[in-house]
Amino acid sequence: MAKKPKYYVVWKGRATGVFSTWEDCKAQTNGFDGAIFKSFPSKALAEEAYHNASEDYIGKNKKPVTTLSKEVLAVIGDPYEEAIAVDGAWDNTTGLVEYQGVYLKTYEVLFHIGPLEDGTINMVEFLAIVHALALCKQWHWKIPIYSDSKIALGWVKEKKAKTNHPPSEKNKKLFEMLARAENWLKNNTFENELLKWETKAWGENPADFGRK
Repeated sequence: MAKKPKYYVVWKGRATGVFSTWEDCKAQTNGFDGAIFKSFPSKALAEEAYHNASEDYIGKNKKPVTTLSKEVLAVIGDPYEEAIAVDGAWDNTTGLVEYQGVYLKTYEVLFHIGPLEDGTINMVEFLAIVHALALCKQWHWKIPIYSDSKIALGWVKEKKAKTNHPPSEKNKKLFEMLARAENWLKNNTFENELLKWETKAWGENPADFGRK
């Protein structure tokens, strides 16, 4: 089955506008401080979004469709604004992986690492959490960190990336990053809460790469 085309809106980046490929979008946003972008299923929707505020499509104004009861939603509550959300992405056709972290109060991208070769989604979800922790320690931030990966949260708790993915020359850099992350966890303490992003209640993780 042919892959449906996507269009990417960049509200803040090296250049802004509507882009027809992820590569073009990434060229404007990868490594750009505070980049704001999102994918759309059609060019018409993307062009409409570009001429409106990004907040109408990303973050707090995005209302998720949920089957959860009002009682359950009340128990879950709302996510903290003073927090960081992290997420990873994996391309199943190339094996490329990447991750990023977003400050929930402003939806600015605080960091974006990758693409990296021959990895798994769990690897980069783990790296994203540790990257956020290290950044918070450097900036003296004690704010919560959200991830939608139970596996990665468990790895961080155990201070070990328990991947079965085989190391190779292609992913040497990625495994070096995992080793550094494990070492950081073993040699540092932190006060940040590590919390599960409740997708069913709050909608997509704000750090999601928008490629679903």
